[in-house]
Amino acid sequence: QVRLVESGGDLVQPGGSLRLSCVASGLTLDYFDIAWFRQAPGKEREEVACFSNSGRDTSYGNSVKGRFSISADNGKNTAYLQMNNLKPKYAAVYFCETKYSPGYYPGRPCFSPDRQFDSWGQGTQVTVSS
Repeated sequence: QVRLVESGGDLVQPGGSLRLSCVASGLTLDYFDIAWFRQAPGKEREEVACFSNSGRDTSYGNSVKGRFSISADNGKNTAYLQMNNLKPKYAAVYFCETKYSPGYYPGRPCFSPDRQFDSWGQGTQVTVSS
């Protein structure tokens, strides 16, 4: 059974940085794509960043490009989201999610309506406020 545990959320001032972690168990991360999503109260779930083991690539939501960086340590079954220059609008609960993606598919989009993420954790709260 896949289990994902996020951590690292906190209250931070605008312009500050945070690093989120997601520890996965019950899977071998090499065969999965893993992504971060966020959801703020009253808003839809939003794609933030994706680490594609199957595509050997990363991708980002438009609002975070150049500010956030996703990485993964497959040996530790852990993914990270480095968030820099945070703004109040980035405040949300951040979730990591996985989808089984064996094989190698260069150029295949990590975020795709045809390949939904199907496991997620409880989330970690990020608050950006002065």
